[in-house]
Amino acid sequence: MKKSIIAFLFAASAFVQAAPQPIFDGKTLDGWKIIGAETWTVEDGVIVGQNNPEKKGSILWTEKDYTDFVLQFEFKFNGKIDTGVFLRHENDQIQIGISGSLKRDMTASPYINSKAGYPVEAKGVAELLKEGEWNTMKITAKGPVYTVELNGKEVMTYTSETAKEKGPIGLQVHSGREMKILFRELTLEEL
Repeated sequence: MKKSIIAFLFAASAFVQAAPQPIFDGKTLDGWKIIGAETWTVEDGVIVGQNNPEKKGSILWTEKDYTDFVLQFEFKFNGKIDTGVFLRHENDQIQIGISGSLKRDMTASPYINSKAGYPVEAKGVAELLKEGEWNTMKITAKGPVYTVELNGKEVMTYTSETAKEKGPIGLQVHSGREMKILFRELTLEEL
């Protein structure tokens, strides 16, 4: 009987997944650190990233490191922005907005800094992305494999040769640009 109960509990625990947890409390930047210019604020439950008058850039990093995870958040912008989400380090990023080098929207595509470019391009983004409205992005990072969903549709999968095993998550305000990006409802499920 004891063995049956133990076996049942063990099997049941294998099916229990950690629920997504908020990584932004909606009020402060507690749990985050700013590297670069002081371009990040919290307004009405939203993280606001906006260039200062000198157009200096900045990254808002989680204080915690993550291994495998599903990150989901909402974002909103108007106009031309060049921003993104860094995955475990500053080399691997999922783009949001206009690529400075390509001069076109590369939202949901991976930008790999050491390769100075985009190894793959997300598909169907033009039909899904809603400027001036809240968009939902879901990024799954499992080992070196990154999968991105935009507004409920999978648009990109990429296997990175430069992925780190563990590290923080960063939100970017790109230097040299006038831009403003809003983030809210940031949750993370560790895999």
